[in-house]
Amino acid sequence: MAAPKRGKNEPPPPVIVKKITVVSGGHHGGAWKVAYADFVTAMMAFFLLLWLLGATSEKQRKGLADYFTPTLVKLKQESAGAHGLLGGASLTDVDDYPNRSGQTGTRALTVPRDASGGPQEGSGSIKQVQRMRTKLEQRLRSSEQLRRLARQVRMVDTTEGIRIDLVDDANFSMFILGTTVLTPDAAQLLRAISDTVRPEAGGLTIRGHTDALPWRSGGGNNWSLSAGRAEATRQAMMRSGVKEERFRRIEGVADRELLVRDNPQDPRNRRISILMMR
Repeated sequence: MAAPKRGKNEPPPPVIVKKITVVSGGHHGGAWKVAYADFVTAMMAFFLLLWLLGATSEKQRKGLADYFTPTLVKLKQESAGAHGLLGGASLTDVDDYPNRSGQTGTRALTVPRDASGGPQEGSGSIKQVQRMRTKLEQRLRSSEQLRRLARQVRMVDTTEGIRIDLVDDANFSMFILGTTVLTPDAAQLLRAISDTVRPEAGGLTIRGHTDALPWRSGGGNNWSLSAGRAEATRQAMMRSGVKEERFRRIEGVADRELLVRDNPQDPRNRRISILMMR
């Protein structure tokens, strides 16, 4: 059939566009399922924890807490003790760690029942620390002046050996400021330390530390000062009877190993560390 004829003045017919939207089938989103699964998992873990708390003894709970505790070696060297006469603590003392039972709470886990060494492994080092601590405390109590200086001494059992720190403060200084000359109090304190170390076995390493106070003139630096103070300490201990062959190293670390990290100029950063190696 032929299309009807249009006149010259008639407009063209309108163009009609038909849009078809195709909707795919399937679910209406699944993000809520992931959140629900996380919630159910958390609730399961929570009820499992409640069951464990009710089904275990106090000793077992301490063992579980120790198992998930991070390594304590570094914490032991930097934060343990500082409450007694010498300020330090042995590895068996109750200390400042999150588990109030101290290191002794880990023995049930770290020493299996069928182990050949048993709980006595390492007891020689512990006995040595206790012996040295007792002897040094008795020596420091022998006079009023040494009793006053006892607060400057800290003894810590580390992974390398037994470390004795002689720490300055606002009222005490091991050396005359800016020099390697021992003060009379420091010389007396070193004689007490030497009497304690002399009969023991093990090589000695002496490390000098300074604070971060700037020098008033350009005639010196903290590196040479810390090393010179370590050498002066070695010589003082030799005069007190410690044999020269006992010394393995003397080190000067300036202000690179601060005791009070928040305040590099704190006088307590000035100290001498005497390490008796295993």
